[in-house]
Amino acid sequence: MKELALSYQYDRRRPTSLKWSNWYLSILKLAVGLLLVLLIALLWLLHRNEVDDQRSTLIADVLWLEQSMRFHLEGNSEQLQQLALDLARARKPGEIFDLRARHILKNNPELRQLLWLDAGARILHGMPTQSLPRAGQETSGEDPLKRSIELARLGKPIYSDAYRTTENSQFEVYVPIFDDGHYRGILLGVYSLNGLLKQQIPWWFAEKYQVRIVDGNGSLLASKSKIDASPTTLSYPVSLDPPGYGMVLQVTVYRGADNLAQTLIATLIIILAAAVFWSLWAVRGLIQRRLFAEQALRSEYAFRKAMEDSLVIGMRARDLDGRVTYANPAFLQMVGFSAEELIGREPPMPYWAPEEMERTLLLNNRVLQGKAPHEGFEIRLMHKNGSRFDALIYEAPLIDADGRQTGWMGSIIDVTERKHAEELARQQQEKLQVTARLVTMGEMASTLAHELNQPLAAITSYNTGCLNKLESGNFTTTQLKEALGKLAVQAQRAGHIIRRVHDFVRKSEPKLAPCDLAEAVDDSIGFIEGAAKSRGVRIVREIQGMRPELLADQVMIEQVLLNLMRNGIEAMAEAPADRRRLTVKLSQRENQMEIRVIDHGPGIPPEIEEKLFTPLFSTKADGMGMGLNICRSIIEFHHGRLWVESNPEGGSIFVMTLPIGRQ
Repeated sequence: MKELALSYQYDRRRPTSLKWSNWYLSILKLAVGLLLVLLIALLWLLHRNEVDDQRSTLIADVLWLEQSMRFHLEGNSEQLQQLALDLARARKPGEIFDLRARHILKNNPELRQLLWLDAGARILHGMPTQSLPRAGQETSGEDPLKRSIELARLGKPIYSDAYRTTENSQFEVYVPIFDDGHYRGILLGVYSLNGLLKQQIPWWFAEKYQVRIVDGNGSLLASKSKIDASPTTLSYPVSLDPPGYGMVLQVTVYRGADNLAQTLIATLIIILAAAVFWSLWAVRGLIQRRLFAEQALRSEYAFRKAMEDSLVIGMRARDLDGRVTYANPAFLQMVGFSAEELIGREPPMPYWAPEEMERTLLLNNRVLQGKAPHEGFEIRLMHKNGSRFDALIYEAPLIDADGRQTGWMGSIIDVTERKHAEELARQQQEKLQVTARLVTMGEMASTLAHELNQPLAAITSYNTGCLNKLESGNFTTTQLKEALGKLAVQAQRAGHIIRRVHDFVRKSEPKLAPCDLAEAVDDSIGFIEGAAKSRGVRIVREIQGMRPELLADQVMIEQVLLNLMRNGIEAMAEAPADRRRLTVKLSQRENQMEIRVIDHGPGIPPEIEEKLFTPLFSTKADGMGMGLNICRSIIEFHHGRLWVESNPEGGSIFVMTLPIGRQ
């Protein structure tokens, strides 16, 4: 309804010149219609004239061919009559027959056989064979050979009807031999219809027509053609006499390329006329909609401009030489320059950071060469006030309406805040790891105090003993030396415990160094063995004999082992005393080292296994949900894997693998 209202308002204010143009267009439409009718009539008349000319040419060619074949058969018949006269008069007729028959057969390939029969229809001579072409009686009971001989004895050459053999169709000619009015025999020639067509039809005739010989019933006897003729093309039949017997020479015109070309041209003319008529009809509507289209175009441009102004992603267009041709407000705000300062500028650009100039120029050249990475690239740019910001740039070819590339369109995203957030997240992750280690240390404080008390008490005892010996004066140097040596061993043991705790809790970057996983397993068990004994858990250590070293951060690996072992100990809190066994198994699997932490607790339900390593997910009431996530991050940092399996004996198995020989 709105479109109808607008059309009505437009018709009310339509100028007079537009009304005259409608009348003018109507006249043009009428003229095009009349032209189309005249073209159709003209093409029809031309087609009729062409068909008539083609038919006249066909009739003339067929009559010529029929006359040529008749003359040829009559000429062969005259040669056979002359041979019959010579045979009747010759002293050595056999030699004459062989000589003349060979000559006739050689010059007339359509003659397949020539026989000399005596008055009793017995074969005297024959070429190339001396066998009758057909023998026996027809379905009517009459012998065709005897019938033809009886007719030929009347004194004229006789042709037989056509018949089919296993190879082709053929007919016969019978020429009587008379000596002083007495019948002495007959010459029998066998013609091949296919051979006759092959010899008598010139190449130019076969290029134009399909030639067929059919019998009185319309059955095909012989043919000569390049291809099958179309049933809709012209055809002309003529009786083939001699030999007669209802045989018809039928010639059909091939559908020539000229007819196809003419039909194609006519079709194209009709299509062109229809297209012109349709275009004239469309022009009327186009003129009426022109003002509405212009208004819609202005509205669309305003809409697109509003979208571009609202974008937070910078858009920048450049030509093939790298000159800036367009920049949206978001990009101008990023770099702090105005459109007048950037449009038309060539590289280097004023917003390129000087310290990144070489890399920026290299990336710019790669973009102009069409080698920009599809996943985009990051680069540091400079604001007009000198501040730097990180940008993620995606470049794509700029294609015009004709499909030609006119430049490059770049999408620029300011990722400074995102990278800052990623750095904060990384720092927070490191803090969480340190916190996890400190929490672990808090839980092991009593165990560590117990371990330190033993060497410190031993040091005190050895020191007191040495002092007592010195005061008494009853001692030897060997006794003091032995006591001081034991004191030094206990001091080293205490120092090793303190250094191990210090290395574990201190904040440091990961350091990859040659690591013996058996030592890491032993240290981890040493840390947590006291807590395990307090809960009645026995830790079983299974380590293979030969162990290749690998590159790893031993402290981080110990942190993972401590977390997994602590979880296993807590999982067996409600288990019977005989099942409180935690197994740590170290083995080699091909090119990887594998550590399995096996407990006999209640196990982990399948629905929880999928979320077990998810951040902030915990099965403990007081858990933070970061322990297992941090463990997996540490193992993945070492290019390994960490997962959980169900223990067939009850409980869970945490499996981690680390590659061997990674540089």
